[in-house]
Amino acid sequence: MKKVLLFAVMALIAATVLSSAAMAAPIKMKLAYVVPETQSTHIAAAKFFKPYVEKHTNGQIIVELYPNGQLGGDRQAIEAVGLGTIHMTIPAAAVLSGFEPRFQVFDLPFLFNNKKEVYKALDGALGDKLNSLLPPLGLKNMAYAENGFRMITNNRGPITKPADLKGLKIRTMENPIHMATFRALGANPTPMSFGELYTALQQKTVDAQENPIPLIFTSKFYEVQKYCSLSGHVYAATVLLVNDKWFNKLSKEHQKVLMDAAKLYRTEQRKLNDQQDKDMVNALKKNGMKVNEITAEEKKAFVKATAGVYGEFAKSVKGGQELIDLARKSK
Repeated sequence: MKKVLLFAVMALIAATVLSSAAMAAPIKMKLAYVVPETQSTHIAAAKFFKPYVEKHTNGQIIVELYPNGQLGGDRQAIEAVGLGTIHMTIPAAAVLSGFEPRFQVFDLPFLFNNKKEVYKALDGALGDKLNSLLPPLGLKNMAYAENGFRMITNNRGPITKPADLKGLKIRTMENPIHMATFRALGANPTPMSFGELYTALQQKTVDAQENPIPLIFTSKFYEVQKYCSLSGHVYAATVLLVNDKWFNKLSKEHQKVLMDAAKLYRTEQRKLNDQQDKDMVNALKKNGMKVNEITAEEKKAFVKATAGVYGEFAKSVKGGQELIDLARKSK
């Protein structure tokens, strides 16, 4: 009887030790993205998201950051998160259109006039509708952050009217709406991975590119481009994607920590990006780039030239018109 009791006590102690060891072993969560350490996505991830998660899970989840496309480009990282080989990524929302066509709505030209309209749409009905499309892909979007409004750079001259883009070979993302927009403006869109872009500009494989100001500056495109035109033709959102199954297997407490961290990240990253937008326009000028505004009056010609893209989207994408209407409700 004593031996049985002794074995029972020993088994209980062993189980407790093993349980404690299992609880003590932290989850190492891989978070990957293509942008460099100087861009607001990384700064906010390192300064806000990572510390919040680690503090509020008592170190039970450790966030490992992989900037600079270390684990692949946006498309590769999205695929990896869907498969569960990477836990999280923060890609441009536009790249999701290659997985779910309805995400192309973000890329309609001149859809939003300002960030107030953008946030109302992304944090509201439009964002919710699009988020509901992701779980079948193995993905969950925890928050929309931003790269900001996209601007055009090139080596030919300032862009002030659609005719200035005629025949210009411009790099775009692998995104049909972006490509249709620049075709409508008379340019020659050339899809290419972001990681290949600097070299392509340097070797003159393409004449121009379009990206938000922080990405233009932090990627040092001023070294290989002379002109920057503040077109604001498309607002570029980013998405905080996590593997859906992995997230759902976490405890409710850990799920809440990640969601709260994502909201904190969204708020702080948007602030950082907005400040970088302002600071980096001046930095581009200091580095020799010629920057020109496209006035509200000048922009009307661009809006008119690209109006047909909306019809193409509404016809070719299931539920396209509904998404356009949801976006316009933010105005």
